Amino acid sequence: MTDDVRNIVLGVMAAGISAALGWLSRTYLWRRKLRRKQAFFGLPANSECLLVVNRDPGTDGAVHRHDVFALLELSAMIKECGAHAQILSHDTARQGFGERTEYCVGGPGSNRRMAAHLQSLLPGVRVNTDREPGPDRASFRIGTEYYPVEHGALEHVLLARLTIGREARPVFLLCGQRAITNQAAARHLVRNYEKLTRTYRDSTFCLLLKVVNSEAYGPDMVEVIADVTRAARTPLPAAAPAAAETTD
Repeated sequence: MTDDVRNIVLGVMAAGISAALGWLSRTYLWRRKLRRKQAFFGLPANSECLLVVNRDPGTDGAVHRHDVFALLELSAMIKECGAHAQILSHDTARQGFGERTEYCVGGPGSNRRMAAHLQSLLPGVRVNTDREPGPDRASFRIGTEYYPVEHGALEHVLLARLTIGREARPVFLLCGQRAITNQAAARHLVRNYEKLTRTYRDSTFCLLLKVVNSEAYGPDMVEVIADVTRAARTPLPAAAPAAAETTD
């Protein structure tokens, strides 16, 4: 074998080894990222989860199109994790939580299961569910803070990841003042899960988000107002007004 042939063979071997090491490295990093994503969302490969959807109170039992878009955002993420989703209407999801990961979409006025979750898991949150139009309709009260809604200009949504034990699967709540804010919360969750993972790992959190000028920007202009986990999980005093602001 001449020196030229030897050099060619060695070069091919080195290129092959480098390509193999690069592929192994990328595969390892991809799998590690996927495992972190699965852990945060509570979605091991081939696991089952629930998508609990509300009903638009302004229609004949239909799902609002922005809530459909929220489900699509979540469904794509669930598929990437290698899990399977079952979609249930809020009035048919009569089961406990913790056995399967759950994503609950919509405010308590249109989602009975959300109302139950707020009462059980976030007793410091009150949402005005009045049917009649008014300045306080759909407003939030979290602890001592009050958050009204300015339709199309400034709206709010709660994004929460809640667990009841180390072995229990999480419940994700996307509780918005309007349907478009539910979609905004779903998009924010999917796009920013890595940052949320670094901050909270697999622990409980409840964030208050604001959606700015949804009439012009849709669900894309989202800002985090505050981490309201402590206030949301602290029961309100018994004397707190509950006539206009209820979770049911």
